Amino acid sequence: MSAPTILPGGGKGQQTTLGVMGGGQLGRMFVQAAQRMGYFTAVLDPDVISPAGLVSHYHIQTDYLDEQGLAQLMQRCAAITTEFENVPAPALHTLGAHRPVAPGAESVAIAQDRIKEKAHFVRCGVPCAPYAVLQTEADLAAVADNLLPGILKTARLGYDGRGQVRVRTRAELAAAWASLQHVPCVLEQLLPLQAELSVIVARGWDGTLVHYPPQANLHRDGILAITSAYEGNLPPALAQHAVIATKSIAEGLSYVGVLCVEFFVLQDGALVVNEMAPRPHNSGHYTLDACDVSQFELQVRTLVGLPLAAPRQHSPAIMLNLLGDLWLQGSPDFAQVLALPGAHLHLYGKLQAKAGRKMGHLTLTAATVAELQANAWAACQILGIAPLPDWPAP
Repeated sequence: MSAPTILPGGGKGQQTTLGVMGGGQLGRMFVQAAQRMGYFTAVLDPDVISPAGLVSHYHIQTDYLDEQGLAQLMQRCAAITTEFENVPAPALHTLGAHRPVAPGAESVAIAQDRIKEKAHFVRCGVPCAPYAVLQTEADLAAVADNLLPGILKTARLGYDGRGQVRVRTRAELAAAWASLQHVPCVLEQLLPLQAELSVIVARGWDGTLVHYPPQANLHRDGILAITSAYEGNLPPALAQHAVIATKSIAEGLSYVGVLCVEFFVLQDGALVVNEMAPRPHNSGHYTLDACDVSQFELQVRTLVGLPLAAPRQHSPAIMLNLLGDLWLQGSPDFAQVLALPGAHLHLYGKLQAKAGRKMGHLTLTAATVAELQANAWAACQILGIAPLPDWPAP
């Protein structure tokens, strides 16, 4: 469904409400961006204390496939988006038959399944790690020797390192697949990595496409820990290559919305795609404080058909993920952190800290990269987060 321009109401007793499937922190930040632009919001999420539901005008507390909940969302909303890729694609298909939905069910369905996702990358001519699909015992027996050692990943429902097992031998591969209940999986060859990066693009209903500069990412235990977003953090040719590849992936889907594509940089400098996320992304949270238009405002603009101005980054930035581990070790000293110049604290309103759970993020901005790195180092010391080794101590 193509979307006309959907303007916010107001001034004449009218409301324009935008809906979001999912109540996590990404939905919360979408809701806040939409409300700032004058829209009312409705969140569909089964959790009574979901971060997005707590700040939205309306919270429809049902399962994502509940017919009455979907009908209520359609009744209230002029257009609907999603905040995480595991919202059932059939629900988005149902909504898309009656309202503009971005991203669409077809794009989300591909991102939900690593087998379909990798096939899409291949169609777009974007290199990915050598891999094999495991769905049957015959597939297991046919795995090529050069794919070991490798990483076995479930085709569906894997994120932040979940549903992934490193394997070195055929025996370990068979045992790992059995531990995953023989669900469809992808075995990826383990590659020698030098770095990781991501690119965030936004594509409108009319095909207009804008992007942020690629950002460098560091993961720990499969969860994003630190994002560095400033000029010089990546070789220019590599960054340009990543942007071109991301645009190709988005265009190949006829995608509408905000899309993040994550890449690996190999030891020889080659670039291979890892995965895509059909939504704003953790690695783009710095755009709230370092850019004139955030990824969440671009999500609103793509959904309602507003113009997509190319975003401009006005400050170099580093983002630190704040996981529940910090609270389990004691109360984080945010007063001391906020004494640092250019420190921007974002907490997501989650009431219970758990190990590995994303509770918030801290973005640091500065006039120079040297000042930025020094302040980021200081923030890490205060919070007990391991800094990057190339940051100078203040």
